[in-house]
Amino acid sequence: MPRLRQVPRAEADPVALGAYERMFGDRDPVTEPGTSTGTPGDWWSVMALVPEVLRYFQDGGALYKSPDREVEPYFVELGILRAGFAAGSKFVFSQHSKGARAAGISAEKVAAIPHWSTTDLFDAKERAVLAYVDQFVLEHGRVQDATFDALKSHFSDEQILELTYIVGLYMMYAVFTKALRLEYDDVDERVVEVPVPGGGDAVDIMKQMSGNAAR
Repeated sequence: MPRLRQVPRAEADPVALGAYERMFGDRDPVTEPGTSTGTPGDWWSVMALVPEVLRYFQDGGALYKSPDREVEPYFVELGILRAGFAAGSKFVFSQHSKGARAAGISAEKVAAIPHWSTTDLFDAKERAVLAYVDQFVLEHGRVQDATFDALKSHFSDEQILELTYIVGLYMMYAVFTKALRLEYDDVDERVVEVPVPGGGDAVDIMKQMSGNAAR
């Protein structure tokens, strides 16, 4: 379940209602969840808590999909897809696997995104984008000069600015869904202590093992 309250249709303001109609038809997303792509849809019902935030998100989507963009949709989706994987968001990665294929990225390349650097599927221009996105996301913006130079050999300044802004948006969305446990990122923490079998005391067992090793 999401960590924040969801807004039922009866309480939704006009901005949220417009989104609900597009995503859910006449259904209440809280009592009858589910979108056409198979997600629960709680991204929308939680965002509806603050209509200005929902509107900002929708404006961001309109910006990245605008025909006025200088950077090609192919490379935008390539960047978003890698950002979703690098940031660890199943939701962003899953949704934009579909978006990537729709933009002309082959299914083989989409499947190789998690290990792109070890394949020969991607050409120099694609690799420049993927390397840039990795340093942008994984190194928190510490992009090396050589990485940036490779990107600039293929893209204009305007295209790089657009790509950087859009990837940054989706990096934020990836973290956002994980923090609030939305959509496919509603998962328990996996890095936890595993109990000793049979309910034994781990401290006593470790001491015993240490004692045996000393003999």
